[in-house]
Amino acid sequence: MIKRSDEVATALSEGRPVVALESTIISHGLPQPRNLKVAAELEEIVRAAGAVPATIAVLDGVARAGLDKGELERIATEPGLRKLGFRDLAPAAALGVSGATTVSATSFLAARAGIRVFATGGLGGVHRGWTSVQDESADLDTLSRTRITVVCAGVKSILDVPATLQRLETRQVAVVGYRTDEFPGFYLTTSGEPVDWRIETPAEAAGIMRAQDGLGGPETALIVANPVPEAEQLDPALHDRVLAEALRAADAEGVTGQAITPFLLEYLVRATSGASLEANLAAVRGNVALATEIAQSWAQG
Repeated sequence: MIKRSDEVATALSEGRPVVALESTIISHGLPQPRNLKVAAELEEIVRAAGAVPATIAVLDGVARAGLDKGELERIATEPGLRKLGFRDLAPAAALGVSGATTVSATSFLAARAGIRVFATGGLGGVHRGWTSVQDESADLDTLSRTRITVVCAGVKSILDVPATLQRLETRQVAVVGYRTDEFPGFYLTTSGEPVDWRIETPAEAAGIMRAQDGLGGPETALIVANPVPEAEQLDPALHDRVLAEALRAADAEGVTGQAITPFLLEYLVRATSGASLEANLAAVRGNVALATEIAQSWAQG
């Protein structure tokens, strides 16, 4: 069962635009107290553009689509809050656990709640060294069977971007570049990898969504890849140098599995004196704004 806030439920029943937002960035991605300020800021971006934000989380075992001020504060400040992917939702519900939702869990819950557009920072994907470790984010599997539009700045640059794009192709997940012919690089405007499709307007994204529904077939997602503005990206030379250092440090310390992503991201924040975090937030803000425009075009039918 998914509990929609009154605001979200009313908007959906009236056919007004709603944008899903993930909660992991609040609980695990940002330091306190800035995390709560950013959570409120992202919701305000959606509201200011005439749509309704639906931050997704699980509180006391109940999946929520839309949080009030007190619930947002819980996500931002509650100690020991779990990080929940799709596979964790059933145990969390049965055991009454609270947690913030990743892309896989947020996509699933948003779609089940009747929300079609979701804004995030970057997707998970295929990890470097996959041929020996076979570490791949659950995001890819969930997006291959969830009909939702995800606006993102590509996949996290610590991952194997070409392999991730190959997996998305194999799983029949459409990827379109928003005013770009190249797949974004999360902190960077481009990863250097091409995308097969380019769109110029939010209305074109909504048109693809309608075509998905009209064609039928597998309930796959649509990825709208929206680059961080060049003026707000992390310096590419700094990014490449620090990422190489982070990968060597992880190897030296034996960091593997689920620990590798937070290790590398935290290393980048420290070694760039917070510049990587600012680029991440610039990307998220842009993605939320674009997702809101797409949701509006979608709601207009």
